[in-house]
Amino acid sequence: MTAIQVSVDVARPVRTVYNQWTQFESFPEFMSGVDQVVQKSDTRARWQTSIGGVKREFDTEITEQHPDERIAWTSLDEPKHGGVVTFHRIDDHSTRVHLQMEYEPHSVPEKAGAALGIVQHRIKGDLDRFRDFIENRQEETGSWRGNVPMPRQQDLGANQDSG
Repeated sequence: MTAIQVSVDVARPVRTVYNQWTQFESFPEFMSGVDQVVQKSDTRARWQTSIGGVKREFDTEITEQHPDERIAWTSLDEPKHGGVVTFHRIDDHSTRVHLQMEYEPHSVPEKAGAALGIVQHRIKGDLDRFRDFIENRQEETGSWRGNVPMPRQQDLGANQDSG
């Protein structure tokens, strides 16, 4: 697995920044390589991407979400990836967005991109475009303020046994 950590400071209140991040269907407007995101439920989304000539479709699930604090996700399909985005109040008008992600590069170009730091650079660019996207708007495009508690370990074990 390859790990990435990037941050960006946004000149908007934490509530506004968090609310915009919950609008996954707007991600193609600032994330390079993301063609479409379709919200299937409060916690599931279907993604279509085109990166380096490779087209993929995959589903993700929110595994933990707390308004104005964090959103954690995992992919349900290959290639496996997951992570967490946290929102840190700097002051009444500024927020730090911190993304931590792990993913499994599959192809030779993906492995080379990971080794050369190209993927981290691309994700940093996505966060910079997110900052520009929300800073250039009067308000967020929507919000979802639901809470998704982190699964308890005993729940995870019970789910594996019942399948």
